Amino acid sequence: MKRVQFDSRYLPYLFLLPQFAIISIFFYWPSVQAIQSSFYIEDPFGFGSSFVGLSNYMDAFASAEYRRIALFTIAYSVIVTILVLSVGLLLALKADAVIRGQSTYKTLLIVVYAIAPPVAGLIGMMFFDQHIGPFVKFVALFGWDMKIGLNYFDTAFAMVMIAVWNQIPYNFIFFLSGLQGIPASVREAAAIDCRSGTRRFWTIIFPLLMPTAFFLLVINMTYSLFDTFGVIDVIVKDKPANNPITLVYKVYTDGFRGNDLGSSSAQSVILMIVVLVLTMIQFRFIERRVHYG
Repeated sequence: MKRVQFDSRYLPYLFLLPQFAIISIFFYWPSVQAIQSSFYIEDPFGFGSSFVGLSNYMDAFASAEYRRIALFTIAYSVIVTILVLSVGLLLALKADAVIRGQSTYKTLLIVVYAIAPPVAGLIGMMFFDQHIGPFVKFVALFGWDMKIGLNYFDTAFAMVMIAVWNQIPYNFIFFLSGLQGIPASVREAAAIDCRSGTRRFWTIIFPLLMPTAFFLLVINMTYSLFDTFGVIDVIVKDKPANNPITLVYKVYTDGFRGNDLGSSSAQSVILMIVVLVLTMIQFRFIERRVHYG
């Protein structure tokens, strides 16, 4: 393997400096500030702060509302992750099998990813609108009186569907790239050795896609925990108390609406630790089953 040689040993670090500066400004510095603020009760008018130790953390864990939101966040993240992985893989398999019109098929599936989460939430709410929403009218034919923003389950259902719809193209792109990266010789050998398409997929094709699937598992968990904020904000705006929300949205409501910066910072630190632990578990146990060819 050819190694890149630099004229100066400091030049590689110079190339890394812009990225490191961005990470430091937008991640490390806010993280340090959040950890520091989590040990204080901040005056809502900015006149000072009082050190309270772990009081903000204890209040969060003792709150029944916080535990309820945490349980919903877990369920929401698991459902969104499973759905986007499953549907993205299914669409990639179908696109890989298309011979005529393949470019059009791929473009129609990928274009949704260009839509930002808040815009996706706005478009989704048009489909779930109480008066003009086509999906609401469709399910009404089966006796389901869907009331987004009023009924807890209906609102949660809309959140999941919109979040999944917005993230499917990302998974589709990676799975399709993984499928097209499998050599034709391997596919031909698999077709000879295993006549059943379903068995061939699970025993040969899917194991080869495991590195891609593992990467998407980590990305989708992070997406469902953080990047769906825009979708949730559009759906429950001005009425979060009566609707399901995730932990990241509670951080926002407590900090920016309730002006309780200490509690909000403690919640953000808890969420950061949870995501870190989840990622470590995924790399520690799930990656062991991943074969990088």
